[in-house]
Amino acid sequence: MSSLTPGRAVFLVARREFLGKVRTKSFLLGTLVIVAVMAGYVLLQAVLFDDAGRDRIALSGQATVLAEPLKQTARSFGREVETVDVPDAAAAEERVRSGDLDALITGAPDALRVVVKESLGDDLRNSIDLIVKQQVLNAQLAEAGLDPAVVARNVERAGVDVVALEPEDDRKGQRLVIGLVIAALLYYSLLVYGTMVAQGVVEEKSSRVVEILLATLRPWQLLLGKVIGLGAVGLLQLVLIGGIGLALSSVSGVIDVAGVAGGALATGLLWYLLGFFLYATIFAAAASLVSRQEELQSVLTPISMSIVVAFVVGINLMITDPTGTTVTVLSLLPPFAPILMPGRMAMGAAPTWQVLLAIVLALAAVAAITWLAGKVYSNAVLRTGARVRLRDVLR
Repeated sequence: MSSLTPGRAVFLVARREFLGKVRTKSFLLGTLVIVAVMAGYVLLQAVLFDDAGRDRIALSGQATVLAEPLKQTARSFGREVETVDVPDAAAAEERVRSGDLDALITGAPDALRVVVKESLGDDLRNSIDLIVKQQVLNAQLAEAGLDPAVVARNVERAGVDVVALEPEDDRKGQRLVIGLVIAALLYYSLLVYGTMVAQGVVEEKSSRVVEILLATLRPWQLLLGKVIGLGAVGLLQLVLIGGIGLALSSVSGVIDVAGVAGGALATGLLWYLLGFFLYATIFAAAASLVSRQEELQSVLTPISMSIVVAFVVGINLMITDPTGTTVTVLSLLPPFAPILMPGRMAMGAAPTWQVLLAIVLALAAVAAITWLAGKVYSNAVLRTGARVRLRDVLR
């Protein structure tokens, strides 16, 4: 053995793994592709959100006086209306037919005619109906000698006082999206970089490089350095993708809970570290049992499937009921916690005691699995040829 201290040995291995991956074209291109796809998706969502809540309405003839009332009434239904005065109703109808306009409104304020291409949305229909009824009411009040403005103010002041015992979170939908995105990013990172650790172990073993390295290093130092180095690569990519995605979403207006998204990203990084140490050491230990890349998939499938199951089952449960008993229990268990708990946290569905319990259990599992995986790796990494049986290396 050399005079390298254990810390220095682990650092050198970690630096070698980290620099070896971040300098590759696959890492750079892969990160750029993911960022580009995410940017395109965010842009598409921004356009869709903007179009989904906005109507472009043409007003002709006497209906032009309804521009402002229509905007205000539609706003009360959560819609934005852009009005256009058109002198030629026939030409405006052609624009409606082509999709350039959502509707054309003509006629007297108390007897409006609305032309649409296929159908009139409920919110817009209710807005127009309300305006027509208000115009008829104003006319009736004027005939009765009452001031419509005074009556309108009195009606406006009337209302009920609603007391919600459990107020609904009006940003629940956005919290759900943030939670699902964090879960998806963690699923991708754990699966991809855990597999990368395993491939590196088999590559070094099949090429006999590991024999040279172990002439200087202890097996646990090589294992820990490899896990830390590749884990740092995954962490870097997660920070880049998550940070850029958060910035794009905030600037485009797709999400207006940037504080929640930022906190979710921060907790996601914590759970990535816990999950990666948990799974990467298992991946490395499993990979040390085989000597060829062709045999690798057979030992990795059970581990990969646990991550896939955690993601697929967890996503469906979180969408259905993030506070349900099943998803709560699963999010506490170490194999599932790194993917499910940060998603539930982003949704505001995980109380503090559950988060702390999940972290404690995850740390305990990491310690136990690291010890066990280190033993398997140390006893199997130098054995070449046929696949090593797990019970043989645990003796």
